[in-house]
Amino acid sequence: MRLELLDALQHQMGDLEATQELLTDAEDAELAQEQLTESHNLRRSLDHALLSTYFTGDHDDSDAILEIHSGAGGVDSQDWAEMLLRMYSYWMEKNGYKFEIIHYEPGEEAGLKSVILTVKGDHAYGYLSSEAGVHRLVRLSPFDNAHRRHTSFASVHVYPDIEDDIEVDIREEDLRIDTYRASGAGGQHVNKTSSAVRITHIPTGIVVQCQNERSQHMNKMVAMRVLRARLYAMQQAEREKELEQMSAPKMKIDFGSQIRNYVLHPYQLVKDLRTDYETGNVKAVLDGDLDEFIGAWLRQRAACKA
Repeated sequence: MRLELLDALQHQMGDLEATQELLTDAEDAELAQEQLTESHNLRRSLDHALLSTYFTGDHDDSDAILEIHSGAGGVDSQDWAEMLLRMYSYWMEKNGYKFEIIHYEPGEEAGLKSVILTVKGDHAYGYLSSEAGVHRLVRLSPFDNAHRRHTSFASVHVYPDIEDDIEVDIREEDLRIDTYRASGAGGQHVNKTSSAVRITHIPTGIVVQCQNERSQHMNKMVAMRVLRARLYAMQQAEREKELEQMSAPKMKIDFGSQIRNYVLHPYQLVKDLRTDYETGNVKAVLDGDLDEFIGAWLRQRAACKA
């Protein structure tokens, strides 16, 4: 993977040098714009190459399972959870990750109650593990007739999508498997079927669901994969006494537990409370510009382990 990354960087550098040579011979506004785009892409690739040196976790190179759950704040928090899904979707698209929504539970009026995605790509878990925790939004509520300021919360949980050869003890007698008809927002979020699966792991109380596949068998397979990932994360946390390394802390989704604040009113600011990194460009962040936040967290984690 490192050699592939080096080859890609060399290829991008070669393209940029070739464009520069053409601009030396003649002025071309369209070509100059192309050079700016190539420079931006090369800078992004170099930043990612540098960040890869901070991956120290056992499963940082794994694919990921991402969950978002709305918290305190009613319909505003459900809308906030939907905004987070959009933010991460944009970040993944910008960085070439493939993702699939395997469970989507819509809110009563707007937004979502919970969503589960599988994310595939280079170091997906390594990058997204930085996002595990409670996210707090402050804004003028679009759902309040008086247009008052509201505070909303949503939690993000991230697990490594572990390989089948990693042993996780799951006994059939410890599982309760329910099937139901999927329903929800439809369209891009869910295929309505009669084969949705909900699996409850009785000893731990963990509940996983999948409704995106067309057959009950496939939904069960995907749900079991998510269950294995969550049980493995729990086992690692118990062994290492560091739950935050493997999944989001299981704390109340409310005041005082957030890792990051997103303030839209009375001023504009996004601040990570773990690293103190902040920016006033809230729109860019909500449009998926998360690399600086992720980088700050990775550097801090690496420094703590040094």
